[in-house]
Amino acid sequence: MFRTIITATALAGFMAGAAQAQENPMVGGAPMFADKNIVENAVNSADHTTLVAAVQAAGLVETLSGPGPFTVFAPTNAAFDNLAEGTVEDLLKPENKDMLTKVLTCHVVAADAMSDAIGQMIMDDNGNHPVETVGGCVLQAQMDGDMITLTDERGRTATVTIADVKQSNGVIHVIDEVLLPAM
Repeated sequence: MFRTIITATALAGFMAGAAQAQENPMVGGAPMFADKNIVENAVNSADHTTLVAAVQAAGLVETLSGPGPFTVFAPTNAAFDNLAEGTVEDLLKPENKDMLTKVLTCHVVAADAMSDAIGQMIMDDNGNHPVETVGGCVLQAQMDGDMITLTDERGRTATVTIADVKQSNGVIHVIDEVLLPAM
């Protein structure tokens, strides 16, 4: 009887841990914790070192560590690598801080928008939902099969590759392209 209780308790604990792990996926080889904020989690992702460096250079660490809520469409290092050669290096220069801030804030929405809510907004808007960002950009959210895509003001399209990474101050959706403001 005692062994059955211990086994049942261990199994329940394992199942709770497995459910929690499924709720918040690993990103960049690191666990994402729902009780940590966007910056605290992003710094642990090996896939987001360029984004973290850019957030630091733009002076946005304090903002994105704040209460939010924020939805961050987080481009991977590979997404930054897709930009024209030298673009990232130029954006990280101190004299380009305003442009870097504009690019980064075009990835942030002042809301906690999980993928099911975004999908419903897309459906409600007949397949295309405008998303206003903190940086003043308007992204066009659409569905491509069961994947959410975002098209920026230059016509570049990013796909959400990992959705619903819960944070204490919002949510991160990992994307495969950098979204750029209109020029």
